[in-house]
Amino acid sequence: MGDLLDQPVLEQTTLPAALALVDQLRSELSQLRDQFARLQRENLGLKQQVGFWRSMHSGALERLEAAKEERDQLAGENLQLKADLFGRRSEKSSAADRSNDLEDPQANRPVRRRGQQPQRPGPKRRDYSHLPIREELIELPEDQRRCSCCGQEWAACGTEDSEQIEIETQVYRRVIRRRRYRRTCDCSGPLTRTAPTPAKLIPKSLFGTSVWVEILLDKFATHRPTQRLLKAWELLDFDVAAGTITEGLHRLTPLFAGLYEIIRQRNGLSPVVQADETRWKVFEIVDGKTGHTWWLWVFIGKDTIVYLLDMSRSSDTPEDHLGETIGKLVVDRYSAYKALQAVKDGRLILAFCWAHVRRDFVRVGKGWPERKDWALAWLRRIRALYTLNRQRLAAPTDSGRQMALRDAVAAMQRQYQAELAADSSIGIPARKVLVSLDEHWQGLTHFVDDPRIPMDNNLSERSLRGAALGRKNYYGSVSQWSGQLAAMMFTLLATLPMWGINPRRWLAWYLESCAQAGGEAPANVASFLPWNITPEKLQELRQDPAPPDLDPDTS
Repeated sequence: MGDLLDQPVLEQTTLPAALALVDQLRSELSQLRDQFARLQRENLGLKQQVGFWRSMHSGALERLEAAKEERDQLAGENLQLKADLFGRRSEKSSAADRSNDLEDPQANRPVRRRGQQPQRPGPKRRDYSHLPIREELIELPEDQRRCSCCGQEWAACGTEDSEQIEIETQVYRRVIRRRRYRRTCDCSGPLTRTAPTPAKLIPKSLFGTSVWVEILLDKFATHRPTQRLLKAWELLDFDVAAGTITEGLHRLTPLFAGLYEIIRQRNGLSPVVQADETRWKVFEIVDGKTGHTWWLWVFIGKDTIVYLLDMSRSSDTPEDHLGETIGKLVVDRYSAYKALQAVKDGRLILAFCWAHVRRDFVRVGKGWPERKDWALAWLRRIRALYTLNRQRLAAPTDSGRQMALRDAVAAMQRQYQAELAADSSIGIPARKVLVSLDEHWQGLTHFVDDPRIPMDNNLSERSLRGAALGRKNYYGSVSQWSGQLAAMMFTLLATLPMWGINPRRWLAWYLESCAQAGGEAPANVASFLPWNITPEKLQELRQDPAPPDLDPDTS
């Protein structure tokens, strides 16, 4: 059309030709308008697609960023799991193993050599004067008791004395001969009489009380499988069938039920209780129970320790045990404790464990190396808190130490609140730890106002170490009764040392009393518990050296 417009209009052009040209121009203009409209629609569609793909690109970038954060999170969790799997599970660690610690460049730990440390008092020499004495006189050979020159005999002029400690383990047969008597008069009645039968712990059993004391202590105090004990006895020419031991333990179980129940009741009344739980296998099929994993709970009171075996890890077990207890419960952050009705009612106050909080910071420092400095700063604050608390407990009347502890706790609270209020640059793992710290803060600080409350529940965790050994060594229990016997024996053998009592002496005394009662528990089992034992008997049963400051209950 441009060519047509450039052409000059000739004078000889006729009107029809001009009209045809106008029509052609109109047609081309219409086509141009249609093409313009189509291009406008295409442009609008492309603009819409640009917006769509921009939004898709933005979403892809967000997903990529989330994927990177998830990758970092998984990488950190992987490092944490490796530390949990291959590191030590104890709060106690050596200088060579820092699996539950972070290397702190500010700690300035000196290289510690092995052996006795300088400026540290050495251990006291053991006193064995309480052990029985067997004297042994060693003579010179006869040919050396005469003078080599004249042959005159040398005269004895005293002794040079020394001591050695020896252990003698001997299995023997106790042959009991009951004397029979015959009547020598002509009176009526029986012609003969026989001395009474000696008391037996298990009627008709060949084994005496001392055998069962050894079995109970070996299994539940040293956590050695019975099979290993029987192997050791074979070396003493004493061969015993494992089934005989199992049946005997089954028959002894009712003897400890009454004692166990009384200790349970006393433990539940303690004003401050520590609690923890661990897995325990019971290989017996129980209706409504899937699998063989049960739970062994431990509750530590002022002067008693109680172990409870239950098929559940729910709050029902501590609920039943603590009952109407009013006081403090020192625990980790397991949700079952928070679900206790006594906690909801305010009768029982939860005090949480700082060792678990410390572990959170260690895990972040190990899992996310870029957060190591941040984690170390918090570990130093927690370390300082432990130090201030120890100083406060060492001088309970020093108000200055109490105030220093309160100031440190308040400063720590301000620090985590400031970090939570800051932007999200702190990172998800660190924020989770601080959120948990904030949620449990009240329970973590009860120890400030009540010195009876420890900062952690490490004592209850240590109390489960023996059970964990037994769980590995003899793999739990084969039945419910044997599991209950284990819980009862763990309870007795943990409570007696709290009163300074030698478990071997007490167990021999109690089982001998059961034998005197015809193989049944004595009528008044409460009299055998530490707080009811007479001072004279308590001193006889106690360990050497002196016992802790726990007095019998005279109320």
